[in-house]
Amino acid sequence: MADHGTVEYATAPGNDYPAHESGYEQFVHFTVVGVLFVLNLLFGLTVGGVMGHWFTALPIFILAFIGLVPGMFSGSKTSSIVAFVLCFLIFAFTGLSPH
Repeated sequence: MADHGTVEYATAPGNDYPAHESGYEQFVHFTVVGVLFVLNLLFGLTVGGVMGHWFTALPIFILAFIGLVPGMFSGSKTSSIVAFVLCFLIFAFTGLSPH
């Protein structure tokens, strides 16, 4: 069907591959930071709602937001990962402690 012409996608005007790559990297970053934030919220809701330790859940919610804000605006996932690890440790120790 396309034997009558040559395909010039790579040289077509408006093909801005670095911009597409940058957009993809931003999407992946937003997704990772967002998923970690949601997991932190779920840890907090589990500690508060299921285990009944709402005062222990409060630091989890605070850490979740502290990890979210720099993670969204700095371009680094480190703050979100650190917040996730700390929230998980609080969740685990609360779950392992006797009532």
